[in-house]
Amino acid sequence: MVELGYKLSSEEHAPDILIANARRAEEVGFRFGMISDHYHPWVDAQGQSPFVWSVIGGISQATSRLSVVTGVTCPTVRIHPAIIAQAAATSAALLPGRFMLGVGTGENLNEHILGTVWPSAAVRREMLEEAIQVIRSLWKGEDTSHRGCHYTVENARIYTLPKRPPPIFVAASGEKAAELAGRAGDGLVATGPNKELIQTFEQNGGTGKPRYAELTVCWAADEASAKKTAKEIWPNAGIGGELSQELPLPRHFEQAAETVREEDIARSIPCGPDPEKHRAAIQKYVDAGFDHVAIHQVGPDQDGFFRFYEKEILPSFT
Repeated sequence: MVELGYKLSSEEHAPDILIANARRAEEVGFRFGMISDHYHPWVDAQGQSPFVWSVIGGISQATSRLSVVTGVTCPTVRIHPAIIAQAAATSAALLPGRFMLGVGTGENLNEHILGTVWPSAAVRREMLEEAIQVIRSLWKGEDTSHRGCHYTVENARIYTLPKRPPPIFVAASGEKAAELAGRAGDGLVATGPNKELIQTFEQNGGTGKPRYAELTVCWAADEASAKKTAKEIWPNAGIGGELSQELPLPRHFEQAAETVREEDIARSIPCGPDPEKHRAAIQKYVDAGFDHVAIHQVGPDQDGFFRFYEKEILPSFT
């Protein structure tokens, strides 16, 4: 059985709206919230990008059952893993038993801001694995020093800790990242219904571990307006390959999306009010082997989406 969650899209919503959306997601029956951690939105039309750790604090006080997972944080370039360890420990203390740290190798869009070199994918995976080691060490609550290939920690101790350390889920879109997720993570995070990805994850230690994924949709009262909204606000869905990791600025994503058409977006994003389209898209993830799917509604009409999913979709997967 799959658990459905709600994607808290930090690229589209101000912090107070994200908190209100988390409360509403809990009320209608979503089991978890997956919140993005960006410095920039993908394109300017999305318009937001608040600091995720402040928002998580607000969500902790506005909800009582909803689990929260970062989807995902990059603990390697923009923010040192020792700081992520402290931020995640505080979040887990505020959300006892319902916080998970999702991590990944990041995107140049967010990580270039300090003027450092954007490493190759292989180096980013090395950095992520070492960062996970640093985080787990600090969560022991002991005086910790670390001198590795990429990070140094000198006599650091985290005093505010949850009763149990939160699980660490690792994002993957390719074979090598899936191997890392199985080896170093407590779960997997993905963005597509990729059965081979799960197989690689399981073959490398991931058997029995949670498998989370994100599905982007655009509900609206009619399909035409949904396609229009999706194209205007989330054109990056039509950009394939490695560009999402490599482009440094929102305007570059806008340039890359200039030739993306509404029809192209609709092939990857279920658009409109037909419940069968939404159910079928979710079922693809279930069939691939995912047991948690976070639904990302593109655009400002979150209320209409919540009503639609409460009535038409969530009962089909409970």
